[in-house]
Amino acid sequence: MDIKEINNKEVWEGFSGQCEEKTFLNSWNWGEFQKREGNKIWRLGIYDNEQLVAIILIIKIRARRGTFLFIPHGPNIINSKFQIPNKFQILNTLLIELKEIAVREKASFVRIAPNWVKDEENIKIFKDLGFINAPIHMHAETTWELSLLPNEEELLRGMRKTTRYLIKQAEKNKDIEIIQSQDIKDLELFNRIYQETVKRHRFVPFSLSYLQNQFFSFLPDNQILLFLGKHKGEVVSSSIIIYWQGIGFYHHGASLAKYNKIPVSYLLQWEVIKEAKKRNCKFYNFWGIALESNKKHPWSGLTLFKMGFGGYKKEYLKAQDLPLSKKYWLTYFFEKLRKTKRGL
Repeated sequence: MDIKEINNKEVWEGFSGQCEEKTFLNSWNWGEFQKREGNKIWRLGIYDNEQLVAIILIIKIRARRGTFLFIPHGPNIINSKFQIPNKFQILNTLLIELKEIAVREKASFVRIAPNWVKDEENIKIFKDLGFINAPIHMHAETTWELSLLPNEEELLRGMRKTTRYLIKQAEKNKDIEIIQSQDIKDLELFNRIYQETVKRHRFVPFSLSYLQNQFFSFLPDNQILLFLGKHKGEVVSSSIIIYWQGIGFYHHGASLAKYNKIPVSYLLQWEVIKEAKKRNCKFYNFWGIALESNKKHPWSGLTLFKMGFGGYKKEYLKAQDLPLSKKYWLTYFFEKLRKTKRGL
């Protein structure tokens, strides 16, 4: 097998379209966003007899806790009837390259957040290659997904009774309005209620410039939309949605707590789903949820909200770390402590 850098957007996106498991973190534009953030990236392809069988986006992360290489939701492996090297071989081949890059870039470990289904086979692959479970997650590991193949009436019937009722009530409420926007200035409206959401749920927020860089990265391909939910002219709920490769992704959301009894967020999500259908998306991904067994989890309420729209749970492997130096263990214990303090 050979590893080559991929510099052609059409090759990258075309291959991604053939992969069954994928998220917007595998998109070409997510790499462009990382460059806007000042991060060094590598887009690599794994070839078997000149056939591209896997791709991987590598991001160099420089944090106070140290420098490491991060692979978001990858490696992505092709769906093909042709016989290809198994996942162990692909990952083992990649590790040779990853270790060489890590030495050059003075990274103390490699972290992979795989978009591989959580099962015994995949767990064993990483374990056999020397990986350990990361102390924290980097991206969603348990997601909630909805098939968009049914028509709108069927989708409504598949929802929780309360969710369906609140959508109908919101549709009748003349004080509620849902607006779509691709105006970068409207991100300031999102950010205003986002900051209140941060205080309420006590999580580390993304900066306004971070959100703007994401918007600028996906906007040229019409892959991003801002939804603003208004009540009597005031923005009280908002979501940033990415539409990519036939999937809609609920990437960021925010709302004002004082309007919780007014079902703006329910109608907003329904409009997001309808827009996904208009764009011929086959799935809508509500992104991260908490495990149902953990009622004290900070995302417990949001999880119930997402599940009310119908759908099914999808679990990926936990983020995996490959320690490359003793410095890694300082990061490990720091992140372990931070996770405990956040109640995750």
